[in-house]
Amino acid sequence: MIVASDLMGTLTTGSPFLGLVDWIKHNQSKARANFYMAAITPSYLLAKNGLIDWQAWGQKLMVDSLAYIKDANPEKLSYAAEWVVEHNLWKKRREDVVARLVKHREDGAKVYIASSVVEPFIEPFAKRIGAQVIGTPTEIVNGRVKLVGELMANEKKIEQVLSRLGVDRVDVAYGDTVLDIPLLEHAEHPVAVYPDAKLKIYALNKGWEIIGDTPKIG
Repeated sequence: MIVASDLMGTLTTGSPFLGLVDWIKHNQSKARANFYMAAITPSYLLAKNGLIDWQAWGQKLMVDSLAYIKDANPEKLSYAAEWVVEHNLWKKRREDVVARLVKHREDGAKVYIASSVVEPFIEPFAKRIGAQVIGTPTEIVNGRVKLVGELMANEKKIEQVLSRLGVDRVDVAYGDTVLDIPLLEHAEHPVAVYPDAKLKIYALNKGWEIIGDTPKIG
């Protein structure tokens, strides 16, 4: 049995960006952390009010923030990633959904967290529940963390999942936004988790299982 779950919004309401800025505040520079927060305020307000796409904004923010890790090396990246999870993503986990994934694993399923989030930021979260990771890979070049290829988002996510696992479909899939529909469509049992408005309508029309109420953005 194969179970695949999105991360952001599905397993946690946290933010890789905020987690990383918090790491910078405590480990590199409080002044720079405050500057980064101030710099994103205008775009945050635009995204919160629906004037720019919330999901695309969040993804770009995560990618851009990788440059905040100065003089990066594998050890520093691993330390920052553990901080992001421990102080943000795990603290804000959706315990009901996480419990379901743990139960799947205990029942013998292979559980994967499939997300556009960079893999180093997924790995500490996945380790806590005994899951494996399918995310956006990174590399360190001249002290900077960079993506390897494009973000694993939308159709690229399900393409990578099916390719990596060598299957045509998964048994169970969890997702929270309309962007997760390609993943959910390739599951025998799709589950919409605290779905955004568009996914909720789609899930209701399809007769999919729904967990939780539609959250407010921001």
